[in-house]
Amino acid sequence: TAIVSSSGGSRMSMVVWFNEYSPRVKTSVGGKGASLGEMTGAGLPVPPGFALTTAAFRASKEQAGLDAELAVHLDGLDTNDTNMVSERCSEIRRAIEGMAMPSAVEDDLRSAYATLCSESNTEDVPVAVRSSATSEDSPDASFAGEHDTYLWVRGANDVVDAVRRCWASLFTDRATCYRVEMGYEHHTVEMSVVVQKMVRPVSAGVAFTLNPSNGDRSQICIDSAWGFGEGVVSGEVTPDNFLIDKVMFEIGRREISNKTHEFRLTDHDTVEKVETEKERASESSLTDAHIKAIAALAKEAEKHYGCPQDIEWAVDADLHEGENVVLLQSRPETVWSKKQSDSASGGSNGDFMASIVSTLMNPLHAQKR
Repeated sequence: TAIVSSSGGSRMSMVVWFNEYSPRVKTSVGGKGASLGEMTGAGLPVPPGFALTTAAFRASKEQAGLDAELAVHLDGLDTNDTNMVSERCSEIRRAIEGMAMPSAVEDDLRSAYATLCSESNTEDVPVAVRSSATSEDSPDASFAGEHDTYLWVRGANDVVDAVRRCWASLFTDRATCYRVEMGYEHHTVEMSVVVQKMVRPVSAGVAFTLNPSNGDRSQICIDSAWGFGEGVVSGEVTPDNFLIDKVMFEIGRREISNKTHEFRLTDHDTVEKVETEKERASESSLTDAHIKAIAALAKEAEKHYGCPQDIEWAVDADLHEGENVVLLQSRPETVWSKKQSDSASGGSNGDFMASIVSTLMNPLHAQKR
């Protein structure tokens, strides 16, 4: 979208809305931004939002002279020296978190957030601010999970701060070492940041459009827990597990766990880990109607993309029953295909269930007010 500047000229906006996404901007919004735009365009139920493009990071980095600072801190970096890595990466992150955004970047970001508030009829609408690095979805890299996500961020100032912290997470110790080991140039790595209206979930989790234990594509596997999906991803909560027939949508396996804790919104307006009430802990976190709705949407996503998917979903407490299952992310399944590839070459796969979840989700950081 072209924007008229104060000087009377025009420039391209640093923002791409999900509902305006097209494949030509894919490289500027990263994997998550592209996926959310693609799903929105396919008519799948995705909470509204936008991506701040890689051009915003590039402009901010150039204004701050960050490449020169990177060269100083990364020169001679010994990835085997954990103290050196920790110290230098910390300095880089501090520099990024403190750098000023060019006025064009900050104006576009604040304006887009204001529009999202207006369209949501909510002042300071809560949003998820999620890293969408261009490198994390490349076929030979496994960056997903290395960069930050911030939940329940409210207010334009906090959104601006969260964006900078997402940019800074390009230089976590692990991500930096991984780039060194893979031979990636640090100064060429770019990041888009997704800002998406927050869901207040009754329950949330992941769905796989195949059986992750044996690769059976006639089944859909769902992991679910109360509240936000962080409990499922972090392994702190043993999720309920359901196996559904992809054709008839019959629930073939139903394992209800004792979910002692959940991540939910507290009175402090933050997402925190709290103890689950005893009467709810051993109850199913999904109704049969929800299970079938998730399975149907997962199947629809697989059909759209043409290959098995790993999907992040939530049951939104603020939407009407029957329309309250939303999709938060969809990625091509890579673990089972890698298992088949490694099997053909005699390789080993390790813990594929841990891997399939780690490729899907990002770490969660509760946003403190």
